[in-house]
Amino acid sequence: QVQLVEAGGGLVQPGGSLRLSCAASESISRFGTMGWYRQAPGKQRDMVATITKGGNTNYVDFVKGRFTISRDSAKNTVYLQMNSLKPEDTAVYYCNANRLIYTYWGQGTQVTVSS
Repeated sequence: QVQLVEAGGGLVQPGGSLRLSCAASESISRFGTMGWYRQAPGKQRDMVATITKGGNTNYVDFVKGRFTISRDSAKNTVYLQMNSLKPEDTAVYYCNANRLIYTYWGQGTQVTVSS
């Protein structure tokens, strides 16, 4: 059973930064694509950023230039560096991993951007 454990969420002021981490229970090289999604109260879960096994990245427009996704294969961890945070970035952030027909999710970490 694949486990994804997120960490790094919290309360931050507008304009601040946070770095989320997603630690996998097995080698991340076994996943084709990993990514971060987020879900605000009453809204659907949306893709934020993805990264392929080859290191290609993709971002949703509203985070381009502010968020950076990266991976460390030695630590089996994927990161999301979030800068210039805005109140509208407030959501539960979920780690996602895909392998063949299977999709795995972490339990989520809360990010709250508020003064």
